[in-house]
Amino acid sequence: MTIEKVKIVKGANFISIEDTKYLSEEELTEFIIDLMEQPCVNAIRYLNILVNSQFSPEIEWLLQEYDFQFHDEIITVQKELNIDPAHSPYTFIDLYTISEKEFTKVWNQVMHASLNAPPSMNAEEQMKSIKIELGSEYRRSCIMVYEKGQPIGVTIPHIEEGTTQEGRIFYFGLIPEERGKGKSILIHQHTLNLLMRTFGATYYIGSTSHKNLPMLQVFKKNGCMELEKNKAYKRVN
Repeated sequence: MTIEKVKIVKGANFISIEDTKYLSEEELTEFIIDLMEQPCVNAIRYLNILVNSQFSPEIEWLLQEYDFQFHDEIITVQKELNIDPAHSPYTFIDLYTISEKEFTKVWNQVMHASLNAPPSMNAEEQMKSIKIELGSEYRRSCIMVYEKGQPIGVTIPHIEEGTTQEGRIFYFGLIPEERGKGKSILIHQHTLNLLMRTFGATYYIGSTSHKNLPMLQVFKKNGCMELEKNKAYKRVN
């Protein structure tokens, strides 16, 4: 029953546990202990768990006993989709038109000096996980953002696995040279519009580090409301 309450995301070399807010403290404690007894846990490279802010410090102490390290605090937001953005100077091109090599090259640039906690995997490694999570539709989701013919960022909208209407953005960001110019607000708006009109989403769930104040400002400007806070813990084998 406990495992049915949480969300388990499996990638090429990671497992992530989400939605712990649906568990009691006793259930989460039992879940962590049971999880660490599973053989697959020691075989996977990265094990991540999001711990909702409702839980006491005892959960963190338990995770530390199993060699988990605090990674970041994550703010999650939501928004009903009714986006009709203004005309955009940006062009959005997916992997049906551009090469995967070209896309991951820019994606690595986007991750450089990001205000989010440093990722465990580079763009090429994350692409392997995207292919597993999104299947054959991954080409439609991996989108490069261009301005005047030059790539300035990436956005990866998709429908959350197990749902038909929950829009998510696997990754969103600009290359360092284009940050701080107010471009993210409109690009995020257009990504939400893509989620609604191309992917069929009716609502959006987004998240970012509590340190990423520019992205939190983008959420606010685009009408997203805070849903929850989670502490992210990571275990590396």
